[in-house]
Amino acid sequence: MKIAAMTVQHAAQVLAIYQLGIDEGQATFETAAPTWSSFDTAKLPAHRHVALDDTGQVLGWVAATAVSDRCVYVGVVEHSVYVHPGTRRHEVGYALLQALITSTEAVGIWTIQSGIFPENTASLALHTRTGFRMMGCRKETRH
Repeated sequence: MKIAAMTVQHAAQVLAIYQLGIDEGQATFETAAPTWSSFDTAKLPAHRHVALDDTGQVLGWVAATAVSDRCVYVGVVEHSVYVHPGTRRHEVGYALLQALITSTEAVGIWTIQSGIFPENTASLALHTRTGFRMMGCRKETRH
């Protein structure tokens, strides 16, 4: 496995993996993967990575977005990490999060955050293993 910068050449595979995660219902409230143009615009270019197998197939991806355009939040990003269902439990997610941590630390980002559904126990375990801490739990208050 090789970790590389995400480029437009990876777009179709990245968005397909994103849709697979959406379809599982434990990763996001989104119902459909965005267009590449929307994805590309939203994600910070220096903090988008893919895991590739020996043939160049995308095994998973990680990307970060700024949480705010206010200057006091310049060091805070929110990330997403998605791994193809067929390649889970093979250190892909761990390698991707390590690459994200390295790229963000290199430019002085001090907080990487994410919202993870409590049902997504694999993602919770991956993030704990990578050094993330649970900071809270959102609760729906509609009745």
